[in-house]
Amino acid sequence: MIRTKTPRGGWRKSSRSDEDTRNCVEVAVHPAEVGVRDTKDREGGQLAVPGTAWRAFLDTVTTD
Repeated sequence: MIRTKTPRGGWRKSSRSDEDTRNCVEVAVHPAEVGVRDTKDREGGQLAVPGTAWRAFLDTVTTD
């Protein structure tokens, strides 16, 4: 789902974002969903995904 409204609770920049090239994403975590947006285009909308889908994504990409 694409949203343009900023979620409550605010945004935080991903710890995996690249400071030098500005390849950055921000997330806003809520109990039911997670908002994701591009730091370079904050007004360009956001992707909202269910919290369970976000957890599955993180489990797949996290290599710690």
